[in-house]
Amino acid sequence: MTQAQLEALLQRLTVRLAAALRAEPFDPRAGHQVGAELVAAHIASAEGLGRTVEVIQLRLVRDLGLLADDVEDRMARLLATVATGYARALRDRTLDEQESIRRAALVARAQAERALRDSESRFRHQATHDPLTELPNRTLFTERLSAAIARPGPGADRVGVCFLDLDRFKVVNDSLGHQVGDALLIAVAGRLRQALGEHLVARLGGDEFVILVERTSHTDDVVKVAEAALAAVGAPALVGGHELTVSASIGIVERPVAGTTPGELMRAADSTLHWAKAAGGARWSLFDPDRHRTELARYALAAAIPTAIDRGEFYLDYQPLTSLRDGTLLGVEALVRWRHPELGVLRPDAFIGLAEETGLIVRLGGWVLAEACREAESWSTGGGPAPFVSVNLAVRQVHRPGLVQEVSGLLGRTGLPPERLQLEITESTMMSTAEDPVRSLRVLADLGVRIAIDDFGTGYCNLAYLRDLPVTELKVAGEFVAGLRAPAVAPGSRTDERILASLVSLAHALDLTVTAEGVETAGQAERLRTIGCDAGQGWHFGRPAPAADILARIR
Repeated sequence: MTQAQLEALLQRLTVRLAAALRAEPFDPRAGHQVGAELVAAHIASAEGLGRTVEVIQLRLVRDLGLLADDVEDRMARLLATVATGYARALRDRTLDEQESIRRAALVARAQAERALRDSESRFRHQATHDPLTELPNRTLFTERLSAAIARPGPGADRVGVCFLDLDRFKVVNDSLGHQVGDALLIAVAGRLRQALGEHLVARLGGDEFVILVERTSHTDDVVKVAEAALAAVGAPALVGGHELTVSASIGIVERPVAGTTPGELMRAADSTLHWAKAAGGARWSLFDPDRHRTELARYALAAAIPTAIDRGEFYLDYQPLTSLRDGTLLGVEALVRWRHPELGVLRPDAFIGLAEETGLIVRLGGWVLAEACREAESWSTGGGPAPFVSVNLAVRQVHRPGLVQEVSGLLGRTGLPPERLQLEITESTMMSTAEDPVRSLRVLADLGVRIAIDDFGTGYCNLAYLRDLPVTELKVAGEFVAGLRAPAVAPGSRTDERILASLVSLAHALDLTVTAEGVETAGQAERLRTIGCDAGQGWHFGRPAPAADILARIR
């Protein structure tokens, strides 16, 4: 308070004390009020009380001119009540302040706890939800899936997972931009949430979503969810001014919770999603344990190829290519085998496809080419011409930039004459419009290497290849030759014979030789000889055999 306010207060309190001293009968309780008002006016220090008592005692009686006999007694009692009122008021104020502090502390603590809970909730939400779509993320999905597996209850002993991936989503990002792609993901997330509200829908990242179906009773429960998801995603969506129609592929897994883990379920769903993608997309696929085991075995086999090459587990057999005119051995085709330490001898159809899918065919094919050249170099007859060795080249090998250097280097190191090497390519190998593979084959042909088209008549049969490629030989697919096993009067057999005759006539007009594959009987050989086919390959002329057997046959 201001100085004037303080003086007015003290004046009023002094008047009250003076009135109390004069009052009849004397009542000292007015001192309680004076002491309390001093404290209320924040005159609440020990020094303040002492100074008040001192002033009242020394000045009040004298200034009032009181001469009563009992004035000293009254003054003492009045001062006592002032001090008592002062002390009580000060105590009460202290207690009130302590209570206020306690209450403020409780309020602050409650506010802090509430803020902490809100903060933890925000952090928890951020940690368990996708920032783009606001769907649960992988962390929350894994928690829910783990809980469903770990604590099965009545009617909750089975669980299902749908692994969803948008088809060709990269095209949207690449052509329309990531902003449109993100908007599309938000739209898809909203549709899935709306269509499958009773199930947990999560975004794993990119364009991958996953749906948890708890308490399933049968696979059909999860199939219905997958079909609802496909329908929700497939409806046209207006995104960023573009009307987009997208589709999705879904992998479905449904099984008892006993004996499984979240990781196993997700891996199974992921594998099944790839089955749906491989089948063309816009569909769901159901997990098949037998197919899964087969694919795992294939993956393991593919992974073992590099080590098998290093360990020398691969070897070559050779199948004769025999002249239909006089029965002489013209050449042999190199066929790779795998002596697997656990599975035994594997034929090419068990691993060549895997090697092509993984790109390992380049290394494996390079080994086959080198081994065939090395072994064939020793097949000299001392008389007539030695047979050539025919080696299949995969698509990746033909399109490899260093093919010419690789082949010419092998011929130089092994000493095999170029004319004794034949490279077999399939028609599908040349479907690319790239000029480099054709140029490489021309360079090899100029070196003297023979070029043959394998399985002629069954692939992308573009006769322009015969004009552009330096082809030496056509190897006719065994599908046509198989028809010659039937009697010549059979309609199908006559058709195959006419097709073969036309192919032979075409080849001869282009100065090419023709070898028929899959010849298994003398009757087939005779009919092929009649239509002018040059050579035959098949069990009738000899099964694939090691290099030593071929050398013995030559000698």
